[in-house]
Amino acid sequence: MQALLDHARSFHQRVADAGDTYRRLADGQSPQALVISCSDSRVVPSLITGASPGEIFELRNAGNIVPPRWAADASGEVATIEYALNVLGIRDVVVCGHSHCGAMSALASGRDLSLLPGVDAWLSLVRPVLTSRTPDDAGSVERLVQLNVVHQLATLGTYPVVRDLLDDGSLRLHGWYYRVDTGELHELGEDGTFAPH
Repeated sequence: MQALLDHARSFHQRVADAGDTYRRLADGQSPQALVISCSDSRVVPSLITGASPGEIFELRNAGNIVPPRWAADASGEVATIEYALNVLGIRDVVVCGHSHCGAMSALASGRDLSLLPGVDAWLSLVRPVLTSRTPDDAGSVERLVQLNVVHQLATLGTYPVVRDLLDDGSLRLHGWYYRVDTGELHELGEDGTFAPH
């Protein structure tokens, strides 16, 4: 922790050394994409995409879950999505799942989460859909993560702001599967499969 604190405490010097970069960011932001990813510490959207500060708007939570509209009246997720699309004018949204995901591993194994009631409640938003798949699908964590990405993209499509932008052709949705161990990125194609790029 000490190294992290030291780095944070000296960050202002790196900002000063960067010239006008951060002063321009203080005037506003215009990110290119909203990236919805897992809060897993091994998944860092700006590192994966090579984005600099101000280039991507991030929404991170356990399992990269987009709550259904009925569960989203007062959530940080819906607020972030609405702000990104309505205020910042972002027109590309990425849902990024990843290998070695603890949330999806818990679903795949049917792990008892009674000691983690918040996690259990959060995963209950996707458990019925993801665990109702065939045994072959549910048995593979990788496949479950990919099914989750597809499900989250479908859930996004139920949000009025997303649906309106999709209907007029001004919004693009992207599904990604990131392999932690290799750094490979697999993209969801029109055929519904994930292919490495």
